[in-house]
Amino acid sequence: MQIWVDADACPQPVKDIVYRAAERLQIVTTLVANMPLRTPPSPFIKTIRVRKGFDVADHAILHDVQPGDPVITADIPLAAEVIKRGAHALDPRGDLYTEDNVGERLAMRNLMQELRSTGDVVGGPPPFGSSDRQRFANQLDRFLTRPRPS
Repeated sequence: MQIWVDADACPQPVKDIVYRAAERLQIVTTLVANMPLRTPPSPFIKTIRVRKGFDVADHAILHDVQPGDPVITADIPLAAEVIKRGAHALDPRGDLYTEDNVGERLAMRNLMQELRSTGDVVGGPPPFGSSDRQRFANQLDRFLTRPRPS
């Protein structure tokens, strides 16, 4: 298992939680971004820098993700593709995407995107806060320490 992080828009507190988990559990973790990233020195933490462009980081993750790998992303279309490939997707706010909920979330995302484009809805999600950080840490820990099928 390897942890993948869609790192361009990932909040720093989430990255810090992932770094600690990677070290503690000795799990290779790869952050993919189109900008340079500062990461702690570790044999378990790697970065891949991709060129700027629409969905370039997503494609890099999808190219290498394996069934069972967790992917940290707020990108719902990426989460849907990850799940189709037998991997897992976790939102930085601690929500685990599943086959049961990702379709509904994708539809809601598309509706909100359309409403924003017409000016009917403005703004985005609330600021990332300490409860989000705690929910993410708990969900990641539950996921990484759960029993695995042999």
